[in-house]
Amino acid sequence: MCVTGPWGFARGLVRLYLETPSTALCAAILVFLKQEEFSFASAAAPAKPSACMQALRLWTLLATYAVAVGQNQGQKNQECPKLNAQMPEFQKKTVHIKDPGRVEEIICGLIKGGAAKLQIITDFDMTLSRFSYNGKRCPTCHNIIDNSKLITEECRKKLLQLKETYYAIEIDPALTIEEKYPYMVEWYNKSHALLIEQGLQKDKFAEMVRESDVMLKEGYENFFDKLSEHNIPVFIFSAGIGDILEEVIHQAGVYHSNVKVVSNFMDFDENGILKGFKGELIHVYNKHDGALKNTEYFKQLKDNSNIILLGDSQGDLSMADGVANVEHILKIGYLNDKVDELLEKYMDSYDIVLVKDESLEVANSILQKIL
Repeated sequence: MCVTGPWGFARGLVRLYLETPSTALCAAILVFLKQEEFSFASAAAPAKPSACMQALRLWTLLATYAVAVGQNQGQKNQECPKLNAQMPEFQKKTVHIKDPGRVEEIICGLIKGGAAKLQIITDFDMTLSRFSYNGKRCPTCHNIIDNSKLITEECRKKLLQLKETYYAIEIDPALTIEEKYPYMVEWYNKSHALLIEQGLQKDKFAEMVRESDVMLKEGYENFFDKLSEHNIPVFIFSAGIGDILEEVIHQAGVYHSNVKVVSNFMDFDENGILKGFKGELIHVYNKHDGALKNTEYFKQLKDNSNIILLGDSQGDLSMADGVANVEHILKIGYLNDKVDELLEKYMDSYDIVLVKDESLEVANSILQKIL
């Protein structure tokens, strides 16, 4: 009985399952073995288990193991989507990935970690906000002030001259970050000095933002609301002006309690008039130093070892440097300008590069899998 008949059939079922696991086959094995165990035990119940009964139990254990392995493998396959087959957002022409296999592995790790392990670290200007709309440039936080009616025409011209001079240096592919660094300090200090001279009023900022052309990227509501719903920490690390940034996301209705903003915040006198800036300057290429200064924040999130990082410059790559226990980090970079010159460098640095992409579609598709 143990060699032929039902036992040979059982062995064949198990072998077939191991080769091509399926739910139906799994159920057939377990039902068959349980029925045979019951009929055998009813027919003969010797004091010592027979060789056939021992064989039966061995096959039951083997079948159970095979089922568990198959179910686990099926779960893994379900959790680790193929970018092209299961995530159509990655088929857009704007998406560039140097190593799709590695990206799939990182996303798989993020999915397995779930909400409990996730945190978001992101830039703001031109990353969460749009670079352009209908062919027209959208303003950064600094530009919102530069373009406002609260600034004199003379000041506006000076700010524009500074932008024309230093922005070209910021995105120059021939210069290293170290070479650009002192120029960024010059640019920000000169711009901030001009703003202080204007005696800006804090209570005018809400109106200033409302009248500006600033726009958040398509899909921003879904992005912020889903992260808030699952209480995922969002660290916005910006070289812009924090007071303006906060007003933008407040007016957009997405300044939720899970969002922390680190940026250049203004300092006002008792009458609400700008008199300076608080703390040390944050510019696009010193975010490494700023990240290290925020280690206390990241220590509170010691269990949030999985990171999705979003940026639009080489300087943004260091925003997670203050996180001590990184398990998986997915770096998504928006390339908005000088695409031909910078694409290769961005693809070497970022896991996913989004070229002239004004949406959060890719990030949202990944969050959909994780949360």
